Amino acid sequence: MNPDWIYLDNNATTAPSTGVVGAMALALSQTWGNASSSHAMGQEARQALAMARAQVARFLNCKPAEVVFTSGATEANHIALRGAVGFNGRQRLVLSAGEHAGVQKLARHLAQRQQVEVDWIGLMPDGTLDLAQARELITPQVSLVSVMAANNETGVLMPIGELARLAHEQGALLHVDATQLIGKLPFDFARSGADLVSLSAHKFHGPKGVGALLVRQGLNWPALFMGTQERARRGGTENLPGILGLGAAAERLTLAPEAWVNHTATQARLRLTLEQGLLAALPGTVIFGAQAARLPNTSYLRFGLVHADVVLNKLDRMGVMASSGAACSASGNEPSPVLLAMGLTREEALCAVRLSLSSQTTAQQIQTVIERLPLELAPLMAEQASAHTAPTSPSPIPTGVFA
Repeated sequence: MNPDWIYLDNNATTAPSTGVVGAMALALSQTWGNASSSHAMGQEARQALAMARAQVARFLNCKPAEVVFTSGATEANHIALRGAVGFNGRQRLVLSAGEHAGVQKLARHLAQRQQVEVDWIGLMPDGTLDLAQARELITPQVSLVSVMAANNETGVLMPIGELARLAHEQGALLHVDATQLIGKLPFDFARSGADLVSLSAHKFHGPKGVGALLVRQGLNWPALFMGTQERARRGGTENLPGILGLGAAAERLTLAPEAWVNHTATQARLRLTLEQGLLAALPGTVIFGAQAARLPNTSYLRFGLVHADVVLNKLDRMGVMASSGAACSASGNEPSPVLLAMGLTREEALCAVRLSLSSQTTAQQIQTVIERLPLELAPLMAEQASAHTAPTSPSPIPTGVFA
């Protein structure tokens, strides 16, 4: 990576930590046996696999037996949603309108191909969940409620505890896609109320291509891939280098909780500095979800009606890495479904840019963005202001930063 680059796309992926790289290198060079083999090398690999499982369990306060290693959160989400079809004789799923594109596509596929009923809980203008609608939709016919712990675009936190209560009252289960939350804020599986939880290592300085599904003990959940591995819950030879990298990423945060808390607080301060600086220099800037509780590292905003592609091009020329939203759908050709669900117009949604920080983000980097980006965008926004003296569709989110 160019040392002069400023990386503000940490919700897309994060840099693997030194300990993660070391753990994976060791697995590739020394502990490369098959954990299913009965000989000494296989047993050595099996012990390493058990160690990584214990590391993840300690990090998330779950039992090692509840950890099912997968290729990432996408696979974990598929196991959760597909397994819910027909569970307890029910064929109805309830999801939030702000779910990841992969989850939304899967839900629509299940509705079309397997006659599953799918209902969507709407979002409020500030990005939070419409709990009144959730109470109406979660009925005794529902098999599974699935929701993100934190939205990957806005960073807005979802009411997991309340959803768990609503689901369990109706005999339904709760699946939480905690991909964006884990590593940024503490997560306690035992106390969360969730029955299934998805996560991906590369969102908290682990490797890509590995993740996990936490399955509450006693829940006999069907496998997506048949086989004997992972207690017959996920067939296929385990990706031991990736799993050891995931374990190392989890252990890093478990062993240094004070440093983690300090990093989180620092990111929140830097985000506030970034947003206040841009708001002051560029009137007309709008921060999505600013009224709601958010991840400490995430800022999702638009600069007047300057198209996201234009902003990202300016940032790229400055050496600043950012995105227009979810990495898998950040082409800029289609508006964010999350923002549309929040009530924004298509034009407004196509202007959204996401800046996401990590523990490696520095105050100097944030200051550089505050100083240089307004020089690029102010003329464009001024030109727009003169051309749109009477906008017909104002944003439902007021300009400003809110507590």
